[in-house]
Amino acid sequence: MSERAKRWLAAALLVAAVGMMAAGAVRGEVQQVWMKASNICMECIGLG
Repeated sequence: MSERAKRWLAAALLVAAVGMMAAGAVRGEVQQVWMKASNICMECIGLG
């Protein structure tokens, strides 16, 4: 694979990743992920 093709592929994957993150944020999934992460942390530390 040529360097030019690798750069285009990397750029396309980056755009796709950012688009997927934006779609998740619009759907309100950020709050769900944050709640799950904080619950796991509290259980591991033993505070919850």
